[in-house]
Amino acid sequence: MAHTLSVERDPQTAPSRYCNLDSEEIMQARIELAACLQLAALHGFEEGVCNHFSAVVPGHDDLFLVNPYGYAFSEITASRLLICDFEGHVIAGEGRPEATAFYIHARLHKRLPRLKVAFHTHMPNATALCLIDGPPLLWLGQTALKFYGRTAVDEDYNGLALDVSEGDRIAAAMGDADILFLKNHGVMVAGATIAEAWDDLYYLERAAQVQLMAMSTHRPLKPVAHDIAQRTYVQMREEDAESARAHLASGMRELRRRGIAFEM
Repeated sequence: MAHTLSVERDPQTAPSRYCNLDSEEIMQARIELAACLQLAALHGFEEGVCNHFSAVVPGHDDLFLVNPYGYAFSEITASRLLICDFEGHVIAGEGRPEATAFYIHARLHKRLPRLKVAFHTHMPNATALCLIDGPPLLWLGQTALKFYGRTAVDEDYNGLALDVSEGDRIAAAMGDADILFLKNHGVMVAGATIAEAWDDLYYLERAAQVQLMAMSTHRPLKPVAHDIAQRTYVQMREEDAESARAHLASGMRELRRRGIAFEM
């Protein structure tokens, strides 16, 4: 299912062209992104070697970190992550990005610079909602209300993202949203920080899971009224960034407790 990227390493985009690619801030971003990949594997959010997470390199808005082609999330450590530019050149790291990872993430970060982080998965419950006609996420439970007014839907599945135009189309579908349901495909979760993207990814899958459980009863669903949904969303967002940092820190402690390497 995965495809290799055909663009080769360009000697003109050598690491010497960029300064401080081993700075403390960039290393912390590497560690956090690797932790998210490991946590996604731990929770069953990955699908083979086909899904991909990215983050804009701190201090370098034209570069992004991404997991390399051919490795499961559970194999990723901070040092294994690649740094790529928006033209597909590998600036640091061994290997190449998966082709759809490049065409989706490079175009998303370039066209929507507010999105510093982008996680794409085929995690089962959220993806199941992408296979149903009509609105994917319903405003039924408190967890779902975290995403009230923050979602978009790409109704036009167009095959694999193997060129710039498809990446641009997905970025346009994302628009001002943080969560994009790609019908017949999977989900894209994007945000301003790695911690916030992880927090959203985790709770999106939980919201999708309980919605599917409720739907499976075939009993009438009880939606939350708009005014209550909006008020709850505002309440939840007030300290969301702080909660996200605590959530990721907790996850990193759990990885260490289990002896799962992600910092090397």
